[in-house]
Amino acid sequence: MKVVVGERNLLPHRELLVSLIPADVTLSWHERFDEEAVVADLGDADVYVGGRVTPAMARAGRRLRLVHIGGVGTDKVSFADLSSDTRVANTFHHEDSIAEYIMAAAVMLRRGLIGQDAALRQGVWATSVYQDGPPQPPTMRGAVVGYVGFGHIGRRTADLFGALGARGCAVTGSGRVGDAGGLDWHADTTELGRLMKEADVVVVSAPLTDRTAGMIGDAELEALGPNGILINVGRGPLVAEGALFEALRDGVIGGAAIDVWYRYPSGGDAADADRARPSELPFDELPNLLMTPHTSGVTRDTFVGRVHDIADNISRLSDGRSLDRVVWPVR
Repeated sequence: MKVVVGERNLLPHRELLVSLIPADVTLSWHERFDEEAVVADLGDADVYVGGRVTPAMARAGRRLRLVHIGGVGTDKVSFADLSSDTRVANTFHHEDSIAEYIMAAAVMLRRGLIGQDAALRQGVWATSVYQDGPPQPPTMRGAVVGYVGFGHIGRRTADLFGALGARGCAVTGSGRVGDAGGLDWHADTTELGRLMKEADVVVVSAPLTDRTAGMIGDAELEALGPNGILINVGRGPLVAEGALFEALRDGVIGGAAIDVWYRYPSGGDAADADRARPSELPFDELPNLLMTPHTSGVTRDTFVGRVHDIADNISRLSDGRSLDRVVWPVR
């Protein structure tokens, strides 16, 4: 069996993956995304591991029995070009890492630490201890955290915020949340306006679909208000780009942590493949924004867990057993 690996986040875990799969499996590693090289390698492959499957890759991999995403999102997979015999699976294990990011970002923004850091670098002690004007910031105790989407990430984040004494509410597409422990209420997205008005911190982790794109816009951000914090770890376009920029610039909301964006680097071997402005708008000029490059879930713990899932499915395929975590074709 031949497995082509195009997921660069697995590179630090080569030895672990090799140790977990059958000895007769051949691994072909691609350290950078080079579509032409991957296409040339897929002709005799049984499995492809990676988050991006272009139409050319899908057509080249007619023998593929499994495409295993190295994470959750499948928005870069050309399903229409895959063989009907191919199965697509994904993997999670990022919820602990992202929950830590969300909690750290919320505390940092609510307590004004970004502004304090910038001021102190200029010799200014921006605190009520030394100045008139700066408020004494709140802790998370008693704060309301509103979850737009409440899956693995929302549930784990609610656990962490609960330990700090925060409360929670959630809206989802179906109105269901599974284990709703720690939430004051939950509903479908028709109650998004209520959530934005009641919440001190809003965590966005919903999936991006035609229905959810731009679901948070001018009205929702105005409802969040000048003390509210928005944290987006889902997909950038869930929040209207222009509305978000203007709300931060004009003080309509208090601040934001944005880990998911509107434009991304191309990847590949070009000298500037790791460079791209995340938006056409000058978000980098805003003092009340924490900007991170889609790294909230990128930790060693996340990818060790994902390696185990990927190795498990490779072993299942090799043994003729049913695959786990299959997301396409939809059952």
